[in-house]
Amino acid sequence: MRLSRFFLPILRETPKEAEIVSHRLMLRAGMVRQEAAGIYAWLPLGLKVLNKINAIIREEQNRAGAIELLMPVIQSADLWRESGRYDDYGKEMLRIKDRHERDMLFGPTNEEMITEIFRGYVRSYKDLPLNLYHIQWKFRDEVRPRFGVMRSREFLMKDAYSFDLDAASARHSYNKMFTAYLRTFARMGLKAIPMRADTGPIGGNLSHEFIILASTGESEVFCHKDFLELDAPAQNIDFDSRDAMQGVFDSWTAKYAATSEMHDAAAYEAMPEADRVSARGIEVGHIFNFGTKYSEPMNAVVNGPDGQQVAVQMGSYGIGPSRLVAALIEANHDENGIIWPDAVAPFDLGLANLKVGDAATDAACTKLYEAFTNAGLDVLYDDRDDRPGAKFATMDLIGLPKQVIVGPKALADGQVEVKDRRTSAREMLSLDEAMNKFTAKKD
Repeated sequence: MRLSRFFLPILRETPKEAEIVSHRLMLRAGMVRQEAAGIYAWLPLGLKVLNKINAIIREEQNRAGAIELLMPVIQSADLWRESGRYDDYGKEMLRIKDRHERDMLFGPTNEEMITEIFRGYVRSYKDLPLNLYHIQWKFRDEVRPRFGVMRSREFLMKDAYSFDLDAASARHSYNKMFTAYLRTFARMGLKAIPMRADTGPIGGNLSHEFIILASTGESEVFCHKDFLELDAPAQNIDFDSRDAMQGVFDSWTAKYAATSEMHDAAAYEAMPEADRVSARGIEVGHIFNFGTKYSEPMNAVVNGPDGQQVAVQMGSYGIGPSRLVAALIEANHDENGIIWPDAVAPFDLGLANLKVGDAATDAACTKLYEAFTNAGLDVLYDDRDDRPGAKFATMDLIGLPKQVIVGPKALADGQVEVKDRRTSAREMLSLDEAMNKFTAKKD
């Protein structure tokens, strides 16, 4: 993509309402625009990152055996009355009426609707286990939305819902999602630590939040230092093996890890001081096993092996992709801007022409741009007639992980500069070396 043809409305000044790093940088980098309190339009650069995150989430959900569908954003209040949550949920639920005066709502979550879909089709234990997920926009009318997309009213969520015949099978489904979440966050370059969590309005008696450590995190968290060295499960792990899944769960919950809400000071202080980690954290995922909380009141039952009807065991598993964009920035930035991990960067590579209109630099950039794009790389080519300093600042602000800089002086010696955004390492390479450095990885 040529930058001269791309929509990238960069702001020179930081808007006054931006309180945290991710909010400031997302506004300055032209990723989002606020349309109302807690409601944002996703501009092209932000949407590219959001789509990269969604792709990773989908791949790992599919790998774990979950099946994608798509549920509507508007739900009938009658479903929530069945579960008993309509009156209990609180003012965060946006309640509306349609033209026929029927009570409707803008979905804050989907337990009721997925249970209604399940009970409409599934009759036998032979159709279990089943895990259905979707990625859909949701709305919660927060009393004080703040921190940009970190705590907005409208947000994108990945919700998965598992259905099992018995508690042991439901626990296996929980462990599968637990494992899939570890892999998902690791692929985005994040070290997410699972911490025992309160079930809140979702319900149930087993729940974990996945927390990344960041100095600008929302809340204080406490854990054993060994979590920082644990490796995510391998790609070829057997999700059908109950032993393998339980093994992952056991290894990632064997030592102390808690948010401030669940913190046990005595247990934490019983650890050697050198093993204690106290830091700020950001929640990036939350999973629940809530048994028959919804299946019993909503009559989601199957015929069991003995012919008797059984209320299915359920779980739900959430990741907020829109929130993850902000969390990734909180964990990956410096004074110059964002530093995207390769897997979620909006572009694979930045290409800067420092003297547009010069025949040699134009020709070299054209050659590099064509080689990179033909190799399948998504390249942002800064072909604007602008100062070199402005081009450097733009590429650093929007966080392009690898940058190729073409200027007349270096080009006179047959070289271009290659910069690594994260390490700031620079090297001078010939055109062919620069092409091979990046295209060889794609072959």
